[in-house]
Amino acid sequence: MIKYFNHKDIDKQKWDECISKAPDGIIYAYSWYLDIVCPGWEALVENDYEKVFPLTARKKSGINYLFQPFFTQQLGMFSTTENGQNELLNFIQNIPEKYRLVEINLNTFNKPESGNPDFIPNLTHELYLNQPYESIVRSYSANLKRNIRQATNTGLLVQSISDPEEIINIFRNNKGKEIMTLKDEDFLTLKKIIHLCISGNSAFLKAVINKNGRIIAGAVFLKSLRKMIFLFSGTSREAKSTGAMSFLIDNVIREYSQSELTLDFEGSNDVNLARFYKSFGAEERIYYQYRKNELPLILSKSITFIKWIRKQNKPNKISFL
Repeated sequence: MIKYFNHKDIDKQKWDECISKAPDGIIYAYSWYLDIVCPGWEALVENDYEKVFPLTARKKSGINYLFQPFFTQQLGMFSTTENGQNELLNFIQNIPEKYRLVEINLNTFNKPESGNPDFIPNLTHELYLNQPYESIVRSYSANLKRNIRQATNTGLLVQSISDPEEIINIFRNNKGKEIMTLKDEDFLTLKKIIHLCISGNSAFLKAVINKNGRIIAGAVFLKSLRKMIFLFSGTSREAKSTGAMSFLIDNVIREYSQSELTLDFEGSNDVNLARFYKSFGAEERIYYQYRKNELPLILSKSITFIKWIRKQNKPNKISFL
C-alpha cells in the first residue's frame, strides 16, 4: 500500500536505507540532500519503505505544485524490489490531488508506458569507468584529443581544491551572466550541497591552474553509490581557448578508471553539450519529465504561473560550460 507522508512524519533513516539499497539509488534522493534543495519535501512510501517517491513541493499564489529543484536532475520512484511501469504508474496516481500542477523529473530506471504524452523524454550521458584508461581513451573524439594536447602544451595543471567559491565566482562572471534563473539563494543552496557532501566524503573539486598559478576553470563532482556526477563547473575565457575543461574531465577519468563508478555528465538536451559529452565516449540515457496541469481554465493567472514554473525548471541541465 502506498501512503502519503508529510515531511515531519517521514522516517529518514528508513528512507535513506531504501535509497542505499535501491539499484536506481542516486545521491539526489537522500533525505539530507532533499532537505537542502527542498526544505519541507513530502513523500509517497510503499509498505515499510520498500519503494519511495519524493514530492518536491512548493506553494505560490495559493497553488500547491511539484517542481524539480536546481542541482537535482533526477528523482522519481526508487525501489528495493521490482521497478516496472505498473509500479511507477501506481505512484503517479497516488500523488495527492492538492498538487494541481506537476513538473518533475523521474530517474533513468523509471520507464513509463510508451506514447504517453504526460511523460517528456530528456537526455543525460553516462560513461562507464570500469575499464582501463587506455581503453576509454580509444573512444575519445579526435577533436577532444587535440584539446587535451593543447592544454598540456599550454602548461595547464589539474589540482584538487576544497573551497567551491572560486569555481562559483568563475561561473558567475562568465556563463552565469547568461542564466537569469539562478539567484543568490540558489548559489547558497549549491554551497550547502557541496560543503555537506565534502564532509561526508561524497564530493570532490578539481581546478585547472594556468602557468601563472591562477585558477581558470573548475568542476564539482558528487560521488555516491555507483555514480559520479558532474554537478557544476565554471570556465573562464582563457579556459575555453585552451581546452581546460576537456583537460580537467580527462584527468578525472584517468584517476577513476577501472572503478565501478559510472560518470554521469548530467545532461544534455542541448546539441552542443551532448556532442561534447559524447566526445568522451559517453552514451545517451533517457529520463522522463512527468507533467500534469489541472489548474482551472478560468484562473487568470494560470498561463503566467505555468510559464513561471517552466522558466524555473528550464533547462533540465543548466549549461555550466
